[in-house]
Amino acid sequence: MSLRSKFVSSAAILSLACLALAPAAAAQDGGATYKAKCAMCHGVDGKGHTPMGKTFKIEDLTSPAVKKMSDAELEAIVSKGKGHMPAYGSQLGPAGVKAVVAYIKSLK
Repeated sequence: MSLRSKFVSSAAILSLACLALAPAAAAQDGGATYKAKCAMCHGVDGKGHTPMGKTFKIEDLTSPAVKKMSDAELEAIVSKGKGHMPAYGSQLGPAGVKAVVAYIKSLK
């Protein structure tokens, strides 16, 4: 195998590895944003058992109803807000919103 072939092969493997790790990295970045902006009301675990969560009867983010929501539905809620929840779309941008949704989907 030539040096060029080895390089191309190594680059392809590295690219695939990066693609495989991208969702995990997005969820991790989303986790930091979630903890900074969402946990106050939704709780670190997403269950909404906080004083604000109880006051506003926030839905458990780990519930089957939330888990069956599409990414697009959750992204719309994070971006535009809902009820007492403020809109975060302009603060986070599309990539930030997707990262928060990926984190929410990872909550158990």
